[in-house]
Amino acid sequence: MIGKYKLGVLIMSIFDDLKADVKNKNKRIIFPEGEDERIIKAAVRLKTDQLLEPVLIGNAENIKNTGLLTENLEIIDINEYPEAKMNELADALVERRKGKTDLETAHKWLLNENYFATMLVYLNKADGLVSGAIHSTGDTVRPALQIIKTKKDVSLISGSFLMQKESQKYLFADCAINIDLTAQQMAEIAVESAKQARIFNIDPKVALLSFSTDGSAKSEHVDKVSEATRIAQQLDPETDYDGELQFDAAVASEVAAQKKPNSKVAGKANVFIFPDLQSGNIAYKVAQRLGGYEAVGPLLQGLAKPVSDLSRGCNEEDVYKVAIITAAQSLMN
Repeated sequence: MIGKYKLGVLIMSIFDDLKADVKNKNKRIIFPEGEDERIIKAAVRLKTDQLLEPVLIGNAENIKNTGLLTENLEIIDINEYPEAKMNELADALVERRKGKTDLETAHKWLLNENYFATMLVYLNKADGLVSGAIHSTGDTVRPALQIIKTKKDVSLISGSFLMQKESQKYLFADCAINIDLTAQQMAEIAVESAKQARIFNIDPKVALLSFSTDGSAKSEHVDKVSEATRIAQQLDPETDYDGELQFDAAVASEVAAQKKPNSKVAGKANVFIFPDLQSGNIAYKVAQRLGGYEAVGPLLQGLAKPVSDLSRGCNEEDVYKVAIITAAQSLMN
């Protein structure tokens, strides 16, 4: 649902850096909603700026009749797709589903633009996918979970938000997908969030948050966060993780000096992992509405290949920026 919380004007250095990363890399990003004018306009800009190779799914005549095509963009019409290639996609889909989907159902699914586009990404015929301008989050995410699936050793996807104000930028997760978390799941989200942060040139200092710092309170909720920190450190020993930490100990050096003076994260945290969706969703909205931070997201993380979910209220600029982020994510795979 990127764009639901309008991207607005971010510090240009963030997107300048992302543009430099993806420029001339020829990353193919596929847009299942290729007949939508917002998508067409953004795709033309992306092509003109030489940032990526947009692939539009839709009726070529309908797209051309908009009068918006000023670049030679690749257009794929599912109804005109060669039969042999469609059969190849259907066979690959049946194989991927391992008996859960028969050939007849696979062919029906592939008439849906999101399933069709997801298969192109899965088969490395495209590097990423941007959808959601017309479709719901479920319509975008469901094919990705059924076909692309999560990364190896990652059991779930999550949604992070880039929180930004002036020169400050932070990452919050999970604020969008998972209602409750086990310690293992929280650890996996911490590791994926650290990877996501690096896309935005954030050197991750990851705080796993609680209402307790270093055992100041006793609860099974606190134990979960402490265990999640231990697992995250094992999964990714090259990154600094600490928890359980209260938010003030994570961000304020004077509090950190009192509560956890020897921590590499306390007082310096820039990636915040919440113990459940309720606290994460509340926190990012408080930062957005009262703190004046701009919230970019949710950015899906944990999938084996990048899929981005727009809001149906998005505009051309939202699509343009989300596509750049998607291309940048593909560089990390």
